Amino acid sequence: MSKFRERIREAYQFFKGMMYGMMFYDAVMMFRRQRADMEHLFVLISFGDLIGVPILPPYYNLRLLPYIVPMINRWRRRMLRERDLTELAIE
Repeated sequence: MSKFRERIREAYQFFKGMMYGMMFYDAVMMFRRQRADMEHLFVLISFGDLIGVPILPPYYNLRLLPYIVPMINRWRRRMLRERDLTELAIE
């Protein structure tokens, strides 16, 4: 009886994953991409002087620094990465 319940549970998990993929996966990926873009835009506005784009006075940068430190390396790598037209069309 436990094997039958296990198979039912596996079938339910499969069906649940399939429905999630059909209905929500694309939206979730789009929202994650938008959130990442907003975070990178925020870091660009506040710490753009690291790559030569001065926007805000340094006083505000110092107050925001503890919250931004974990994502500075990823942000700098993303901003300075070369892109071609095909990458821009895919996003």
